[in-house]
Amino acid sequence: MKKTTLGVIVTNRAFFPDKFVIDGRQEILKILARWDIDVVILEETATKLGAVESWTDAKACADLFRRHRDKIDGILVTLPNFGDEKGVADAIRLSGLNVPVLVHAFPDDISDLSTSNRRDAFCGKISVCNDLYQYDIPYSLTQSHTVDPQSDEFKAELGKFVGLCQVVKGMRSARLGAVGARPDAFKTVRYSEKLLEASGISVSTLDLSEVFGSAQKLADGDSRVRSKLEEIHSYADAKNAPPASVVLMAKLGIVLSDWMNENDIDATAIQCWSSLQNNYGVNVCTIMSMMSEKLMPSACEVDIAGVASMYALQLASGKPSALVDWNNSYANEPDKCIYYHCGNWAKSFVPEIQMVAAEVLGSTLGLENTWGAVDGRTDAGPLTFARIDTDDRKGRINTYVGEGRFTDDYLSAMSGTRAVVEVPGLQKLMRYVCKNGFAHHAAMSQSSVASILAEAFETYLGWDVYHHEG
Repeated sequence: MKKTTLGVIVTNRAFFPDKFVIDGRQEILKILARWDIDVVILEETATKLGAVESWTDAKACADLFRRHRDKIDGILVTLPNFGDEKGVADAIRLSGLNVPVLVHAFPDDISDLSTSNRRDAFCGKISVCNDLYQYDIPYSLTQSHTVDPQSDEFKAELGKFVGLCQVVKGMRSARLGAVGARPDAFKTVRYSEKLLEASGISVSTLDLSEVFGSAQKLADGDSRVRSKLEEIHSYADAKNAPPASVVLMAKLGIVLSDWMNENDIDATAIQCWSSLQNNYGVNVCTIMSMMSEKLMPSACEVDIAGVASMYALQLASGKPSALVDWNNSYANEPDKCIYYHCGNWAKSFVPEIQMVAAEVLGSTLGLENTWGAVDGRTDAGPLTFARIDTDDRKGRINTYVGEGRFTDDYLSAMSGTRAVVEVPGLQKLMRYVCKNGFAHHAAMSQSSVASILAEAFETYLGWDVYHHEG
């Protein structure tokens, strides 16, 4: 994951013990340094104890944050004692930052609640949140009301918040590439560019004729083509693929990479059929798989909303994501189903990866024109799934997120990328998906980050969220 920088506000209230502010500030800074998180914080000499308590302190903190606004990903508010709620809210408002805010409070020592040893941060946190609410500043909370910074619980909360910051920052500036027109039959993947743009997500387009034209200008012996061929062969077992088809894939990969670099594209959704097969002679799946493995997610069938879902999952987890079909029921087990695509999943999902011809598409387009698909099965492990869709009639972005697991249950022969998954309450989820007009595609990740996505989407991006929890 990209390195995270947090603006840190340590707050104080004068009639509570200063020792907690001094020690708490140092403790938090040491923990953030331990986890390689950069900080922007008032110097100890800038205000009393380097904390925020007054209007003057708030102005100083806000000025500091404004000077570093381009690098601050989120704000950590920590209360070693009761703290000053107004100072916190004023500092954030004056800074003009629109980033996630985590409110943390230290626990009291129940063995000594004398005046000289009381924190009262338990109560102070309520007041801070009250003022943030009044100021209309979105904020996040730790699961427990107070948390010891040295605990594993705080480590987990910090990890979650870092992922949350990455999702919000990434989605608000995402640049997605739509390569080709969507397959005519797939109205399911239509989306509103304007609704996405309103959330900061831009879409750039590229016609397939430009891709084919640029690819055809590359000579087979070009040094870049040879280098890309080596990369393909080291990535997947392509011994059965016709050499000429692999050359076509290499040229395709170069053209797509050049366009993405020129336009700062974060992720792509490609018309994977049927123009590619009919007019160029290969599948683009292997190239898409390679891009996703490099954390440049790529989705099928020009599903821009689908690749936005993939990108969000990648930002939350720091791992490759993939686009899947909710494809098949599994025996008589209501909480299990089969994920499938023909396929372009990243190598992380299918370690024993092989390049094949796409049997399903090949049945109508000719197997010889569909080399480049990926074959393999995902091993057992954690699963997070997510879907972003635009509801144009209501002018809203709708999402769902949830978790389950990949299983090692029996699966008969299928050509393509595939997995058996178990999702508690799957039938309830499928009813929700169908009743609310979601596409048949979803994004998946080998992670457990549904709560991160749910909070990022709802609290900070303002989208409608269904968080499936069985």
